[in-house]
Amino acid sequence: MIFLQSVITALYYGLVAWAAVLIAYSFWRAKTWEREVLYLIVLVPFLLRALFLK
Repeated sequence: MIFLQSVITALYYGLVAWAAVLIAYSFWRAKTWEREVLYLIVLVPFLLRALFLK
């Protein structure tokens, strides 16, 4: 059971990291500052979660 929990946790953090990469890529390609601010607001919780900070 502990092994399964570890696998699920690893998959969860992998998914969070992948979403953070996609959001960062969208931030990089943003043309307007409003869009950049929006991406940064959305990206911060993903980065904190990917860095194991809550």
